[in-house]
Amino acid sequence: MPRLETPIEIGGLRVRNRLYRAPLLECAGDGPGAVDRLIDGLEPAAAAGAGLICQGAMPVRQEGGRVAPNMTTIADPEFVAEASRLTDAIHDHGARIFAQLDHGGLRSLEAWHRAYREDHPDIRQIAVSDPPALLQLAARTGFLDFDYDVLSTGEVYELAADFGRAAENAVAAGYDGIHLAGSNMGIIQQFLSPFYNTRTDEFGGSFENRLRFLERIHDEIRERVGDVPIMTKVPSEATAPPIVRPRLSTEDGIEIACHLDRMGFDALVPVRGSTFWDMSIVRGEHPARAWADSSFEEGYAATFGSGWRARVVALANRIQARKYDREPGWNADFCRRVRDVVSIPVLCEGGLRRRSTMDDLLGDECDMIGVGRPFYAEPRLPARVLDAGRTAENPADPRALCESCNNCTIPQVTGAPGICRTPSVLRRAGELRKDGVYERSSVEE
Repeated sequence: MPRLETPIEIGGLRVRNRLYRAPLLECAGDGPGAVDRLIDGLEPAAAAGAGLICQGAMPVRQEGGRVAPNMTTIADPEFVAEASRLTDAIHDHGARIFAQLDHGGLRSLEAWHRAYREDHPDIRQIAVSDPPALLQLAARTGFLDFDYDVLSTGEVYELAADFGRAAENAVAAGYDGIHLAGSNMGIIQQFLSPFYNTRTDEFGGSFENRLRFLERIHDEIRERVGDVPIMTKVPSEATAPPIVRPRLSTEDGIEIACHLDRMGFDALVPVRGSTFWDMSIVRGEHPARAWADSSFEEGYAATFGSGWRARVVALANRIQARKYDREPGWNADFCRRVRDVVSIPVLCEGGLRRRSTMDDLLGDECDMIGVGRPFYAEPRLPARVLDAGRTAENPADPRALCESCNNCTIPQVTGAPGICRTPSVLRRAGELRKDGVYERSSVEE
């Protein structure tokens, strides 16, 4: 059975071990300083031994399609010209880095972020189809604001080409592979989902037609960058409220995975989620501290349109936190079922914190382990989790300090950076840092 330290190949690319930093919202922004901020945020994981770094969602267009403030677009020539400083920094430590490509579609800022809409009045959303009735109801309450254009067939091809051009930019900047944001309600999931996709052309209707947008993206990337590894998240909408029909079942997700394997994808990341952007994405505690932080109060009101709307969102967070299970590896069963039917590596993410749990999943449920939010508190986490970081001070079964409290995520709607804001976690991380635990050398290949 493989261990976390066992090397692996993704599309012919050797990765030194099976621990990767899952894509997060870096909130590094655009323009001068973006590359330096990304180096500050991502290099420590590589230096501490992570085999692969997945940089978080990068919009494939310079305007529109961003799902959070201060995202860094891979369509910006100035960023691309400088990004080799980032990829070189990662490579200097023996790690690999993939660029995650994204477009939010109806989930974009222009649909839900009031302050962003006011600052960018000319940006319209792009939609796969007319929004579902439940979302139109939310728009009538003022929580969403739809001013959208349904993509024509030609525009679908052009958007797929933008993904291809973005991949070309990434490879030119030294990224080792491409990671498509195929879940979390982005445009790719919207094409795959019968809840969102009611098109009547070649990109809608049947299961096979709804897959064609993702197939077109894959072909565009292959035509532009050849055999560079491509992986994607594979969505299931099984956790959506029971009233939501139709939706992608877990069985649909497995069938999607089989198709993607045959298409020529190099790795898959199965994800159980919803049809909405809710706490099924970041399961854990209700982020009470973040909502109560007065320094973000005005930002929340500006984001959601008023203080009372922000309080309603906070209440929804509280309800959702009770609904979604917090078991570590909540995607593991989905991953196992996909792994049983595909011939390419399957990567597992979702609440994984303890080393023994990671080892237990490898070989049966998945081939690599992704960890996300814990890196906000412990940028050099691999030094504790991988073998080279174990000492008398480090137990044989280390656990990430992250408490899954989500106080890191909620402020990001205001454009705040992704950092840990929980005193007990920060205090313990500071103690470990003072003891030199995170400086115990990178894991050797």
